[in-house]
Amino acid sequence: MTKTLLAYSGAAVAEIAGCFALWAWLRLERSAWWLAPGLLSLALFAYLLTLVESQAAGRTYAAYGGIYIAASIFWLWGIEGHRPDRWDLAGGAICLVGTAVILFGPRSG
Repeated sequence: MTKTLLAYSGAAVAEIAGCFALWAWLRLERSAWWLAPGLLSLALFAYLLTLVESQAAGRTYAAYGGIYIAASIFWLWGIEGHRPDRWDLAGGAICLVGTAVILFGPRSG
């Protein structure tokens, strides 16, 4: 389970950083040079998700969704300097509960 959580955490940081690089270029009028590390970061994100042990890619991606949402809220606060409100935190917690159900729910067969 530790490997899975590390892969999901690393994937979330890589995906958010890669997407933010594109955001910075388009919305914050940063240099196009932001795109190179952004694309590398997105490739790392995709690779890290392949490290998760699962019988189905869709289940891996579905469980990852909650981790991504929670990590995005931390990014909002830590990188962008916007403190999350109670609705951000409640939504993130609900998503993490969904992730836990997907990851730890009993499987038939």
